[in-house]
Amino acid sequence: MTAALRTQGLSRSFGALKAVREVSFTLEPGARHALIGPNGAGKTTFVNLLTGALPPSSGAVYLGADEITGLAQHERVKRGMTRTFQITTLFPGLTVLESVVLAIFERKGIAASLQTRVANRTAEIHEAIHIIRELRLERDAGSVTRSLPYGKQRLVEIAVALATRPRILLLDEPAAGIPAAESGEVFGVIAALPREVSVLFIEHDMDLVFRFAERITVLAQGSILAEGTPQEIGADPRVREVYLGDEAARG
Repeated sequence: MTAALRTQGLSRSFGALKAVREVSFTLEPGARHALIGPNGAGKTTFVNLLTGALPPSSGAVYLGADEITGLAQHERVKRGMTRTFQITTLFPGLTVLESVVLAIFERKGIAASLQTRVANRTAEIHEAIHIIRELRLERDAGSVTRSLPYGKQRLVEIAVALATRPRILLLDEPAAGIPAAESGEVFGVIAALPREVSVLFIEHDMDLVFRFAERITVLAQGSILAEGTPQEIGADPRVREVYLGDEAARG
């Protein structure tokens, strides 16, 4: 089976600093895959290379069977790779429904030239409502985004991402800043996304990682230290030494 996303010998240097070192990585179709490691391990740089935010110093990125190393970020989005960030990037004055509908308009290329009333775009509205229901946000559909708790805002960000119809969803610390009582709900929704969406997420909360990831890759000093199931990673003495034993890194 063709990988949903993979890299081959991917590297990135900043002067003398080798932030990512010859990383060969595979994200399987339908995966729920966590990327973990201590601060400075190269996690965010690696994701920036995947999305095209940074060009690699060497190596290649493949989306399905196609090499996309030279594609710009917006071209990767069009091909099905969508990313969310640690800080939400929403339209605070719009309702949840309006935000998702607008993202659908953008995907269809009709946002800038839309002449008819939004209320007349029934197909887009129905699609947005379906996404909102998948994210368990139907009670908040008419709420202005800025009025929602932070955990709900993260779900709205994911709903907006899903409106682009991604094949690959990259989540950068989706539980960051969310109270513990809400973070499990956010990850429960992520885990329940349709399997045609492959998910790679960076997360520092190891309780959430071991509850929801099906596979884990550990980065250390820009290289893959270990990869495996949660059980294999939890039992790996190298991972315990450089990361899991470091309580400060687990917050």
